[in-house]
Amino acid sequence: QVQLVESGGGSVQPGGSLRLSCAASESTYNNNCMGWFRQAPGKQREGVVTIYTGDSSTIYADSVKGRFTISQDNAKNTVYLQMSSLKAEDTAMYYCAADWRPAWGRYCRFVGAPKSWGQGTQVTVSS
Repeated sequence: QVQLVESGGGSVQPGGSLRLSCAASESTYNNNCMGWFRQAPGKQREGVVTIYTGDSSTIYADSVKGRFTISQDNAKNTVYLQMSSLKAEDTAMYYCAADWRPAWGRYCRFVGAPKSWGQGTQVTVSS
């Protein structure tokens, strides 16, 4: 079974920053879709950002554009989510996801069906 190991998260004041990381096996990581989804209490899960590790193509949700950045480290089979200018509405459980087919060979749409999910890490933004 594919395992995704998440780390990061925590509590921060509005305007602060946090970084999440997600490590995968080499076979899962290489030339594949990975990304982050989140779910706030009482709300449906939503896509935050995805990356195709083959060429670093990314898709960001409008709500996080300009504030969040996804990156990859091929040597560590890890993707990172740098979150800046955090807002109260960013509060949610964040899940790393991996292993779904990209559209047109490089775009990892949120509507894809990831085969693997991390355990989730809580991000709380509050003053």
